[in-house]
Amino acid sequence: MNKKLNGVSAEDGAPVPAEEIPAALTAGRLVYTDGATQTFDSDGTTRYVEGGRETEGTWFVDDTGHFCSFWPPSYRASYDLRWVVEGGEAVGLRFSDLRSGSRFEGRYQ
Repeated sequence: MNKKLNGVSAEDGAPVPAEEIPAALTAGRLVYTDGATQTFDSDGTTRYVEGGRETEGTWFVDDTGHFCSFWPPSYRASYDLRWVVEGGEAVGLRFSDLRSGSRFEGRYQ
């Protein structure tokens, strides 16, 4: 299991509990199916790199236990997070946008 997730019990497709979202996000760089990457820092900073272009935003867990992100100047999104588990190991996260319903998956690099 990812050393930063040591002690976290995850099942494939299970929701990431609000108290585990920070550990899940900061456990490592996520790589998405389109090749973009994203990192999440414990101070609430996130960096997204697509096609060599980096953007920086912020993230937090809201009062309802959802992962939220803000990308200046005005883009805000809230997501339901679920574990991606293979062979008993958390290998990534599934994101579901609460507004649009769009879904995507990131895997720890």
